[in-house]
Amino acid sequence: MTGVTKVLYKPSREVRPETHHYVRSLESAVLQGQAVFRVAQQLRERGFVPDVVYAHSGWGPGLFVKDIFPKAKFCSFFEWYYRAHGSDADFDPADPLQADDEARIRIKNAPILLDLASCDQGLCPTGWQRQQFPAELHSKLKVLHDGVDTQYFKPQPGAKLVLPECNLDLSQVKELVTYVGRGMEPYRGFPQFMEAVARLLQRRPQAHVVVVGEDRVAYGKQLPDGQTYKQLMLDKLPLDLSRLHFTGRLPYDLYLKVLQASSVHVYLTRPFVLSWSMLEAMSAGCVLVASDTEPVKEVIKDGENGLLTPFFSPEGVCDRILEVLDHPDGMARIRLNARQTVQERYDLAKLLPQHLDWLQSGL
Repeated sequence: MTGVTKVLYKPSREVRPETHHYVRSLESAVLQGQAVFRVAQQLRERGFVPDVVYAHSGWGPGLFVKDIFPKAKFCSFFEWYYRAHGSDADFDPADPLQADDEARIRIKNAPILLDLASCDQGLCPTGWQRQQFPAELHSKLKVLHDGVDTQYFKPQPGAKLVLPECNLDLSQVKELVTYVGRGMEPYRGFPQFMEAVARLLQRRPQAHVVVVGEDRVAYGKQLPDGQTYKQLMLDKLPLDLSRLHFTGRLPYDLYLKVLQASSVHVYLTRPFVLSWSMLEAMSAGCVLVASDTEPVKEVIKDGENGLLTPFFSPEGVCDRILEVLDHPDGMARIRLNARQTVQERYDLAKLLPQHLDWLQSGL
């Protein structure tokens, strides 16, 4: 990219296996920060002194920014503050926290709090994510979403899904249910979704389901025996695999085609970071069946710009999918409202200038 110099860094070592398990994430962050610090020293020796440094908090690269560039404005992106209670960690009653978990979760905030103390200003993408931080720290945190390219993620009426790259031709399918995730895990409601799919395919003989994402865990715990959640659900449930299609990870253009062809798009999440894909699906004019969890309810109002359902209710998810499939013409208003919500509140064309103003303020 013209005008951009890319400088890479690499931590000097991995986290030691003997490190106390409470502080492994902190040790990893310190190693990341140390590597950035050493590269920044070399840049400073060559005469480079930045006006602004912008870092993603939590992973460690910004820990020592103010030590090497004390006069630079340090801006930090704060995606999450970990809590043992009231958000994601204790959400599943079938997976209760242990005392060790509570202590470990508290310590995970150490590099985040160090960044918050040293930065000049911070940013959170949603109000829900900002609410996770202690109230006394909110004054440093502005709510400003990354933004969605609504000119790219736009509806294509009458679109049919054909993906030659996946050997998938659903051009004759009239009822297409879609699900998108980086991985397939409980944090994003994959087990509940699959249980809903089993019910749906039995009750709707013409419906097809497309799942986009990798067969891995992106957030949360992996299964102890090395099995994936995809294989677990395929082994557990009676599923018509001729109507259930896994595409794997898709490039943006093919991912967009999936959204544009969707009859109903399912998005489930614990009370955690809101996925960009939910807003992209809304921008593409999808009818969403989504979990009635806090990050979702910040955006979706039930019956107006989407349909909400309890996270732990596969029956509820299935019933709401059927509601959409039974009344396709009646969903036009919800499709329009979903896109309008993103255009009004999350449009990249509106938010990018605000990001630039935020970065440049006070210079």
